Amino acid sequence: MSESLPDRPPTLEGGPIRLRALGPEDAPRIVQVAGAREIADTTISVPHPYPPEAAVEWITKVGEQWTAGTGAIFGVETCDGNALVGSIGLREIDRAHSQAELGFYVGVPWWGRGYATAAIRALLPFAFGPLGLNRVYAHHMVRNPASGRVLEKTGFRREGLLRQRVRKWGVFEDVVILALLRREWAGP
Repeated sequence: MSESLPDRPPTLEGGPIRLRALGPEDAPRIVQVAGAREIADTTISVPHPYPPEAAVEWITKVGEQWTAGTGAIFGVETCDGNALVGSIGLREIDRAHSQAELGFYVGVPWWGRGYATAAIRALLPFAFGPLGLNRVYAHHMVRNPASGRVLEKTGFRREGLLRQRVRKWGVFEDVVILALLRREWAGP
């Protein structure tokens, strides 16, 4: 990404979770966690069922994005037991406009425990600090208001509704866009 950043994503901690680089050894767990229909249903790029080879390809792509400076994707694991429970990251890092898109998921068994909120709060200091971003934005399908609540809880503000922005499983979906600016961010 830049000369001041390491060769691979750093480990970031926040409350009950830790964000860390992903490796090929994580592929079976990603298939298990992300492969749930409930996860795939409201995410654009997660397939269902989730083929094991797709997880390996995705992990490779994540590493390539880090090297190219276009992405910073992390595994989300619990601090008590080191169980991988999801993923969070910044993609489409745009240096010219100092912005990136935030994406995240937490596996169904861990919903409602504050892990997504903690993961976002752990990632934002990295986004606004070492990455030097000015704006982080995120999308969620209208029918997934829980993601919107998590984003709002971490300071994101709704910017608008993108009507029929994406097609998921043959159905056009309305999507809400939210963003957080560096000057609005409350800090760690």
